[in-house]
Amino acid sequence: MKPENLKSPFTWSERHIVIEDRVWYVPDQYDDFASFSFPGWHHPHTFDQDKPICLEYCSGNGAWIAAKAHAHPQYNWVAVERKFERVRKIWSKIKNHQLDNLLAVCGEGLRITHHYIPPNSIHAVYINFPDPWPKTRHAKHRLVQVPFIEEICRILEPDGVLTLVTDDEAYSQIMIHVMHQVPGFHSLFGPPYYVEDYPHYGTSYFEDLWRQQGKAIRYHAFRKIKSGA
Repeated sequence: MKPENLKSPFTWSERHIVIEDRVWYVPDQYDDFASFSFPGWHHPHTFDQDKPICLEYCSGNGAWIAAKAHAHPQYNWVAVERKFERVRKIWSKIKNHQLDNLLAVCGEGLRITHHYIPPNSIHAVYINFPDPWPKTRHAKHRLVQVPFIEEICRILEPDGVLTLVTDDEAYSQIMIHVMHQVPGFHSLFGPPYYVEDYPHYGTSYFEDLWRQQGKAIRYHAFRKIKSGA
């Protein structure tokens, strides 16, 4: 299957929320969230087999998560990507590699998480190379902000791990600052709260691109603290 074989299931004027052919669509500028009821992670529309859920935000063309889904079939994998052209590439990988344990989500991460993802239902969360939006006037567009991380804390199961990856030094410091503002997480790394070598993590289009340009990659990992711990 080629990416262009995936067609949008609706026109812009008829947009709605639907899960169809391994893609969950939550379109922008659509707020009738009550019209859709999430069927749960163990359902014919999501995953046939009940396995721990690993979720990636900013999945891009899906290279990293498709490789993970292939290498680790003991988990179900969810790729969240806002841009439809990139979701098409993820869908193509799902079809061509018969990845029944991978679901693509076309939509904005915070909206999907807040409205639909059940609490304590995610085994691990990965945020790979989110747009740093470096200009101050664009800071509101950054994914890694306190309300979003609070949602991640809600959906992660106890002891679940959130991993954040960036090539941007300034965004790395922002990520660390935000994480320290949200109770319920403990860094797996001591100061400076990141490492630049994370064996067996996997690679993606953006990681390969930035490394070719000589940039260092920073990995941050935070574990959700059990209640009362």
